Parts: sequence; structure tokens; C-alpha cells
Amino acid sequence: MVHQSFDQDIDFFARKCIWVNGPVIVGAGPSGLAVGAGLKEQGVPFIVLERADCIASLWQKRTYDRLKLHLPKQFCQLPNFPFPEDFPEYPTKDQFINYLESYAQHFDISPNFNETVQSAKYDETFGHWRVKTSISTSDSNPSSFAEVEYICRWLVVATGENSEKVVPEFEGLEEFKGNVVHACDYKSGLAYRGKQVLVVGCGNSGMEVSLDLCNHNASPSMVVRSSVHVLPREIFGKSTFELAVLLMKWLPLWLADKILLMLAWLLFGNLEKYGLKRPSLGPLELKNISGKTPVLDTGALKKVRSGKIKVVPGISRFSHDRVELVDGQILEIDSVVLATGYRSNVPSWLKENEFFSREGIPKNAFPNGWKGNAGLYAVGFTRRGLSGASLDAIGVSQDIAKSWKEETKQKRKSVAARHRRCISHF
Repeated sequence: MVHQSFDQDIDFFARKCIWVNGPVIVGAGPSGLAVGAGLKEQGVPFIVLERADCIASLWQKRTYDRLKLHLPKQFCQLPNFPFPEDFPEYPTKDQFINYLESYAQHFDISPNFNETVQSAKYDETFGHWRVKTSISTSDSNPSSFAEVEYICRWLVVATGENSEKVVPEFEGLEEFKGNVVHACDYKSGLAYRGKQVLVVGCGNSGMEVSLDLCNHNASPSMVVRSSVHVLPREIFGKSTFELAVLLMKWLPLWLADKILLMLAWLLFGNLEKYGLKRPSLGPLELKNISGKTPVLDTGALKKVRSGKIKVVPGISRFSHDRVELVDGQILEIDSVVLATGYRSNVPSWLKENEFFSREGIPKNAFPNGWKGNAGLYAVGFTRRGLSGASLDAIGVSQDIAKSWKEETKQKRKSVAARHRRCISHF
């Protein structure tokens, strides 16, 4: 069942035009599903638009095989639907996908798949959003598509911070004859067995890809261009994230950072001698200011200390079978994996510049970045993972439901008044 309420369905200049008696949600990832579930419980009709052919396409199509949730499951569950008790503390990629599919089924959410939003603009004259989309109508002919325009009072942007891959430009990369992939296209180290692989990036993805390559008998060199916080995933058997939440509840941020760094030093020692320099700001303060997440180690650091993962500085240029680094080192390599992150694609389709920045992130910091003007909302841009997205989703669904119910009540009063006037004429 698709949650739509159509008051009109007409052809308007060859574009099908649909009035939606409720919000349009763009994106069927965890954020979009969480908003839909909240609206469903409030009895508010809605539609979900998704450019891929499945829910949570980032998880289903753009993640590596060994991926697990980096945080305990209780910090990753969506509203009103806990993980199954038999799931491990850190669910696998497949388990999380199964959880999301069960979530959508439980709340009867059926997105419009293969429908890409081309533009969304607020029409000040009529006080509604106009959302233009294209729908793929043929698997064999990608150029075959239909166009639709949705008219709605509320628009929920739930495409998130990671909708498009970031591919930096490197001098000479076009000359390189080996295989170059972004981490979103990397699945397993099996195809790299015996290869010399340059992994560009040292965040959670870069560390995990490097570890996976090691486990498949490849030889990774990991490019570390800037400082990075590496923390153990668990400290004395307790989740580091859970410990951080507890510390921030009772202590100032700077002191919580001091304690975390002291514990990390006791467990890891001085990492600078391995080429991993810590930032001047603590991990929690840095996360608050820039959104940069500390690396939660799942085994890569042991490989770094043993030399199986080689840490190297920034890249100067590539040539046909090698890379020259900024310190003058030359490495012969077979392949490159770009663990260079993702970005928002909101600026490419949302015609609005007050609520969202040029980078496609709400200008107001958490927890005030979920509501804009004229019925515009954002979910999944908190830089606080699934727990932050869930908090936003609850606020958004409740706020829309309140407005929708008030407007519905006013419409019914208006209809009743017109009906009484009609009767009075007879």
C-alpha cells in the first residue's frame, strides 16, 4: 500500500501532477523510514520517494561485506521498534538490513522506488511545495522515464549526509593503469589477494578496508593526510560510545575527553610513532565542532603496529604503476581504494538557501537543525548517527502531525460552513 491521498491527478503540460494530502518524504533510508513510522502512528498520510530500487540503498548497495554497526544496537534502533533479542551487540550489515526491512513492513511503509527528485521548490503564491521527479519506466532503456510533479504542504528531506561519494582530484590519477574504486564500490579483499593496495583515507571506512585487505593477504598502505583520533571500540568490556555518553552526562566535555584519551593511551600507547597523530582538540569536542567522528578500532590498529598495514603521508602524484608521496617516497601499487567519504546531494535539487548550507547541511546545529520555514524539515543530518536521526524523526513526525490535524480540522469546519450556507438557500 502506498501512503498517498490524491485530491487531483491531472496531466499538466505533459507532467503528471499529484496533490499529496500530507508530507512528501525524500529518501527511504533509516531517517525516511523513521519519519514515516511516526506519521503512520499519528494517522497522517504521506509518500516516500526513493531513487534506488530498495530501502536503505547505502547499506544494501554501497557497503563492504565485513561491515558491522560500530555502536551497540541499543544506540542504533529506530523509534518504537527494538532490535531482536537474539541479534549480537554489534549487528552485521545483513542483520541491520533485515531489521530495516522488518521495520518498513511493521509500519506498512511502501516507498515509490526508482523515482528521483529533480527539483523541489516552495511556491510562495500558493503556499505549497512543488516536487518534480522522474520515474524510470524501463530496466532495459535507462532513458525511458516519466515525469511527475507532487504538490504538498510539507517536505521532509531525509537523504542524509552520505548520499554522494566524494572523489578528490589527484595529479596523474588518470595515468594510473591499475584498478581505482571508491570505498562504496569495495566489497571484499578477496579480489586483491597478493596485491599492493593504496587506501586513501584513515576514517572508519579506511581502517576497516585496510584490515579486510590484510585478512585476505593483500598488502595495504593507508594514506593518513591529517590527524585522527583512534579509540578502542570497547574499554574494559564496555562500549566506548556508551562510556562517552555516561561521562558527558556528569562531566564537562573537556574532562570527558581527557578521560577517554587517557584510557586510549593506556590501551594503545603512543600512536604517533606509527604515523597516527592525534588532533589538538579532544574526540568529543572535535565531533561537536566539525562532525568528524573518531575511529573506533576493530582490529586495524594491531595490524598497523605489526607493520602489516603501512601508514604513509599524503599523495603528491600518481603515474602508471606507482604513487609518489609528499615526503618523496615512491610506492609501486596495483590498486587504489578511495575511502574519501561522502557528502549531501541536497544542493543539487532543493531550491532553497536559508535552511540548508551550500554543503547541503542544515545551518542550525543539533538539536535545532530539523525544522525550517514553510513546512520544510530535515532528518539524518545531525552528524550523530542513527540515534540523532531517530530523535529528529520523532520531532518532525510530531510537528507535522500537529499541523496536519489542525489544518484538517479547519478544512472540515469550512466544508461544514459551506454546507450549512447551501442548505439555508433552500
